[in-house]
Amino acid sequence: MSTLTSSDGSSIAYEIDGSGPAVILVDGALCFRDSGPMRPIAAALRDRLTVVLYDRRGRGASTDSLANPSARADAVAREIDDLSALIGAAGGSAALFGMSSGGGLALAAAAALGPDIIPRVAVYEPPYLPDPMLPSAEAYTRQLLAALAEGDRPSAVELFLRRVGVPEAGIEGMRRSPGWDATLALAPTLAYDDAAMGDSRIPDELLQAVRAPVLGLAGEMTPDFLRLGAEGVASGAQDGTFEIVSGQTHDVSGEAVAPHLIRFVGV
Repeated sequence: MSTLTSSDGSSIAYEIDGSGPAVILVDGALCFRDSGPMRPIAAALRDRLTVVLYDRRGRGASTDSLANPSARADAVAREIDDLSALIGAAGGSAALFGMSSGGGLALAAAAALGPDIIPRVAVYEPPYLPDPMLPSAEAYTRQLLAALAEGDRPSAVELFLRRVGVPEAGIEGMRRSPGWDATLALAPTLAYDDAAMGDSRIPDELLQAVRAPVLGLAGEMTPDFLRLGAEGVASGAQDGTFEIVSGQTHDVSGEAVAPHLIRFVGV
């Protein structure tokens, strides 16, 4: 493991492995290098690509110097700074692969840093929503920020878990598990993922600012509303492509998604 210092003094932990064109893997909510899908995905890519696996700020071995985690615009800007520093460590240019809400951050970074720095960006099921679901997204943002402002980490985490469909029995089991305290430590970062998703609409203006090719990926077995996000990103980008990952749900396997990313990034 290596570390670098981002622009605001946060320490970002990362690993670089493999050979070939570089790609940085950007996790979604409550995930980091050793908790989530990215390590198996990295293992499936490293024979063909140089893979940068990192802990987003406030997760795993990375620190967080943000004074106010609920400051949405500042949170996205600081995470783009983190990615810029990681790209420097990877040689000055790297594609991004954003998983779930990490896709929103990847797109924002691609728009901000430009195609010379981020030559390609792929996203897997970014949770942009159809219009009838937008009021629930607004309510979630309001309730999440209120819970975090009060320091109520359990409520913040439980709000997120209910939002992604975890049943009450499952949440209760998590509360009783040895890993619950570690999950609560990640609660402030939920605001960062929420900020990266904006108002949860497909971000047409942002997509038009992305000058690099964009790949939207969705699992064959995933719910329609999650496929909508990947399709919308691909259709709204200046140079977008949409692909289905055979046999997969939101919990995508490294072996299934790797061929799509190798074709796209390795061009």
